[in-house]
Amino acid sequence: MKVFITGGAGFVGVNVADYHLRLGDDVVVFDNLSRDGTAWNVDWLRERHRDRVSLVHGDIRDFGTLRDAIPRGADRVYHMAAQVAVTTSVRDPREDFEINALGTFNVLEAVRLAAPEAVVLYASTNKVYGGMESVAVVEEETRYRYRELSEGVPEGQPLDFHSPYGCSKGSGDQYVRDYARIYGLRTVVMRQSCIYGIRQMGAEDQGWMAYFCIAVRLGWPITIYGNGKQVRDVLWIEDLIAAYDAAADRIDVSTGEIFNIGGGPTNTVSVWREFGPMLERRAGSELTVTYADWRPGDQPVYVSDIRKAERVLGWRPNVSVEEGVDRLWQWVDANPTLFAPSPSLKS
Repeated sequence: MKVFITGGAGFVGVNVADYHLRLGDDVVVFDNLSRDGTAWNVDWLRERHRDRVSLVHGDIRDFGTLRDAIPRGADRVYHMAAQVAVTTSVRDPREDFEINALGTFNVLEAVRLAAPEAVVLYASTNKVYGGMESVAVVEEETRYRYRELSEGVPEGQPLDFHSPYGCSKGSGDQYVRDYARIYGLRTVVMRQSCIYGIRQMGAEDQGWMAYFCIAVRLGWPITIYGNGKQVRDVLWIEDLIAAYDAAADRIDVSTGEIFNIGGGPTNTVSVWREFGPMLERRAGSELTVTYADWRPGDQPVYVSDIRKAERVLGWRPNVSVEEGVDRLWQWVDANPTLFAPSPSLKS
């Protein structure tokens, strides 16, 4: 296959690229290399796949470069490039909009003009549902839970974009869906929960599972925003790639559809009150953290209802939280020199 990946040097993108390169597919990685770790990820791909890796150093805000980079007759386009943090979107909403909303529009237009038969897989987010203040939540000793949504949040949950990030990603989400209806593009929206795995250079405001592992391993200070009982369903990166494959393989029924993709009710963990003890067991010591105010749009609990993906795509997660955290911890422990110093530790 011919595969084009925006943000192909980021965490999800580089794992998708490696997956397709191992299958023998032709892969073009499109990335502006602005995020920490992306240059390392490109080097890693080149070490594994040599000159079979094609890199276009470009930005999705540059429509001309993007259009020219997409291979004619591309089979799959993965749109992974994004501004990924709520906190960054609050500080600079214009850049957030230009990357996530305008950038996604540019990707769709480039596909429409250059590769209209391609399957387009868009990495959306659960943040399109907002804070979900109308959904009853119960506080327990180590976590929050939904009072009634025992299977998690379904795709029919009303959209309520909260924060500039929620608005920009939500705009892209709806554009991707509508380009299937209006222009006949073969697009699929994946509203992803917390994805984690190897090659994730986690930061304090995004990629929290990897960031906490890195911080504990390197002795960085950790700040918990809120009380640490916030619950997320978490999904190992290889399970996410399997969901992409399932959607592409069943594009006859997945075109124009939206899927909530996460670990689901059986793969949940609270941000610190449960994840912290998991890290303490692996580090072999008690951990100390600092607490601060909640951040904008931070849901007390978010769990994906993944039954639509199971029913339509025949997909479900395979890697448990314990197994995934073991894999992540072992990778971080084996690669401490990959990670830049904590911002709070820089002189």
